[in-house]
Amino acid sequence: MKNFILTLKESILKGHPITFENAKKLIDLDIHTEREEILFLSDCANEIRKFFCGDKFNLCTIMNAKSGKCPEDCKYCAQSSHFKTASPIYPLTNKEEALKLALNVEKEGANRFALVTSGRGLLTQKETSQVADLYKYMKSNSNIHLCASHGLLTKEAANALKEAGVKTYHHNLETSREFYDKICTTHTYQDRINTILIAQEVGLEVCSGGILGLGESRVDRLNMAFELKNLKIKSIPLNFLTPIAGTPMESYPSLDPMEIIKTIAVYRFINPDSSLRYAGGRLQLGDLEIQGIRGGINSALTGNFLTTTGSTIASDKEMIVKEGFTLDS
Repeated sequence: MKNFILTLKESILKGHPITFENAKKLIDLDIHTEREEILFLSDCANEIRKFFCGDKFNLCTIMNAKSGKCPEDCKYCAQSSHFKTASPIYPLTNKEEALKLALNVEKEGANRFALVTSGRGLLTQKETSQVADLYKYMKSNSNIHLCASHGLLTKEAANALKEAGVKTYHHNLETSREFYDKICTTHTYQDRINTILIAQEVGLEVCSGGILGLGESRVDRLNMAFELKNLKIKSIPLNFLTPIAGTPMESYPSLDPMEIIKTIAVYRFINPDSSLRYAGGRLQLGDLEIQGIRGGINSALTGNFLTTTGSTIASDKEMIVKEGFTLDS
């Protein structure tokens, strides 16, 4: 198997994309009997990362700018109005609070800052204008790379965000097309694809990934990875389900850390020149968190996340510098 992995790595370094069939052989490695092979796979993924992306590492941060009462029924989410959780409920933040946090994280060394709002999306002119005003204010008073995460988009909303100073739009696929209706029924997978295409059409960069551990199969994980490749996504956040009390997934078991390490490596083999981003749930890796960075990860969501707690900017900076990365400017 090591020779097979090595051959695939050399082929990718020469510019040849991995096939679905070969990727499946990698993701089917057994975490109990083939641990040595998985760690070798992880090392090879790191070589691919270094060849295509270099040693730059960027840190992004988010602000939960509007929380709760979401009409969508995403079964993993604490903010859905369909479930009874302890998630806070509050309206859209004001521009002073948004700017204050943006300046704080910029000073601490984060490269990117995003507002995240609950709800179906920016589907009315009023909602769009209110959110765009926040970005205009931050753009005028800070230098940080502005990202946005507001659900489904119209073309008008996408243009308004771009004109307001947003550079990157975040909208996860979450899982594969085939599995999507098992986790959400209030909008479709194609709705998500359409939002990504709209954002790209108006000239926004797109950040899109998903959540691992929703009950999906390994094939579902591959299908999502190849969908992201086909969409030419260059920033791919990988979340690992943190079960939240009150949601239908509150009792779901966490993925085995070696399963996560293997999947990160396979995603790097499939998307060699993209930023693979640690996102929510990475702390469940424990001691293997470093292995992910040594095996394909080259960016991270940092600080307090939406409804779960993450690492601090300072601790993440220390970790990535120790691993030989330089913080992206």
